[in-house]
Amino acid sequence: MGHLLLVTGGVRSGKSRYAVERARPWGARVLYLATCQAEDDEMRERVRRHQAERPTTWTTVEQGHDLLTVIQEYGPRYEGILVDCLTLYVARLMTSGYGELDIARRADELCLALRAVPCPSAIVTDEVGWGVVPSTPLGRLFRDAAGRANQVAAHYAQEVVLMVCGLPVVIKGVGVRVPPP
Repeated sequence: MGHLLLVTGGVRSGKSRYAVERARPWGARVLYLATCQAEDDEMRERVRRHQAERPTTWTTVEQGHDLLTVIQEYGPRYEGILVDCLTLYVARLMTSGYGELDIARRADELCLALRAVPCPSAIVTDEVGWGVVPSTPLGRLFRDAAGRANQVAAHYAQEVVLMVCGLPVVIKGVGVRVPPP
C-alpha cells in the first residue's frame, strides 16, 4: 500500500512547487495528473509555468473527471503519482452535476485508489475555508464540497502539509490521528 501525502494551503502558497519537490526523489517515472483545463491565456500561462517546474521524464495526463480509471490502469507502472489539484477536480464534478455527498464519495474513491497503488502519491488541494463566505449559493456549495473533499483526503493521507508563505507546516504525520469526516 502506497504512502499518501496531502499538500494544502492558500493561493500562491507554494503547494504545487512543494509537491513537485517532494515527488522528485520517487524516480524518473512519475505520473502527473493535471485536473486543470486551460481555457484562457492567463490559465495557459499558469499551466506552462507549472509544466516548466516538472522533470521532463514525468508523464502528464490532463484528466478532469476520470482520475480513478487512469490511476487504476496506469498507476502501478509508475514510481509515483501526483494529483494537482483536488480543488479543480471538485469544481469539474460540480459542473457535471455531482452534489456535495457524491463529491465526498469520489474523493474517498480517489484516495483509496491512490493508497492501493504500490508507489507513493500526493494530492495538492486548496484550503478554501479561510476566506470570505461566498455570497452565492453555488459559491457556498463549492466551498463546502471542497472542504469536505479535503477532510476525506486528510483522513486517508499519512502525511498532511499546510503551505504558508512558501513554508511547509506539518499538520499530520506519523502518530497524529485525524477522525473520519
